[in-house]
Amino acid sequence: MLYKLLTSMKAIDPGFDVFRYITFRTAIATLTALVISFILGPWVIGRLKTAQPGNYVREYLPDNHVLKAGVPTMGGLLIFLAIFLSTLLWADLSNRLVWVVLLTFTFFGLVGLVDDIMKLYGSRGKGLTIRAKFGMQVLIALCVALYLYHFPSGEWGPYLQVPFFKEVLINLSWFYVPFVMIVIVGSSNGVNLTDGLDGLAIGPVMFASGAFALFIYLSGHSRFAEYLQIVFVPGAGELTIFCGAMIGASLGFLWFNTYPAQVFMGDIGSLSLGGSLGLLAVIAKQELLLVLVGGLFVLEALSVIIQVISFRLFGRRVFLMAPLHHHFEKKGWPEPKIIVRFWIISIILVLVSLSTLKVR
Repeated sequence: MLYKLLTSMKAIDPGFDVFRYITFRTAIATLTALVISFILGPWVIGRLKTAQPGNYVREYLPDNHVLKAGVPTMGGLLIFLAIFLSTLLWADLSNRLVWVVLLTFTFFGLVGLVDDIMKLYGSRGKGLTIRAKFGMQVLIALCVALYLYHFPSGEWGPYLQVPFFKEVLINLSWFYVPFVMIVIVGSSNGVNLTDGLDGLAIGPVMFASGAFALFIYLSGHSRFAEYLQIVFVPGAGELTIFCGAMIGASLGFLWFNTYPAQVFMGDIGSLSLGGSLGLLAVIAKQELLLVLVGGLFVLEALSVIIQVISFRLFGRRVFLMAPLHHHFEKKGWPEPKIIVRFWIISIILVLVSLSTLKVR
């Protein structure tokens, strides 16, 4: 909204032309989301404490989690408001990709919101069933995949770009639709499974958002894309503003979510953030790099898959507890140590992924 208003004022003062630049608006969007988080944070947390009957600790979690009883959940509302408002203010709303990402972000957030509300107020106290929750995610991802398949940005719509190799593109044809669904739903659930300790998920989300801000910007810039030999995606650069808003909102939320947390993210935050990261990877044509950028989320999800398969087939558990962060809790690692070490792993993976821009 402000983008159009301020750029139209360059006739009055040429200085307003600075708002035309994506890099400048990304910086402003990051700061805007951060300020919104700081301003609304105490109010949102206070309202959540008043409205919620009290967050209880599930019996299967490690014993030290009993200290977290009473901390309000659904703090993802703060993240959602900061990202949504900041993007509306600074992005070019005539860009259709901005709306594709915003709508996907919103619908995944709604699924998480319903799940959170049912956990708090539902008679079962267990939220949505796995089938219902997964089914809604698949339906949203299907709609997005079909739209991108039939209305691609640029000439390489259904193609898969292979990192580390020059001009290696694989035409997925009709398989592009289920592939996109797997990426988006997998990313959404990966972040959701990682969200189990104070600040554990939001840190890697912030690092991944920074990486995709760069990937998206370069993919949407014809000269940079040509120089780096990556796929040029017309209009994608505008999504850098959304990535900036994610960084700012994540940093702002971390202020309240860092150990010991004042508020938990809840599914409204983890599902929407994870789904958005998956979609950004799809639009940037960096789906395979998402496995590296979001490597921590992949490890957490794999630990659950391995645990379930091992127990059902052999009656034995590979980990003391899954997801992976609970395994280290059971081994006696202090929570802050697990969080920081997992962050370090995430940062290393992001740096390795960025190196692929030149290693080809």
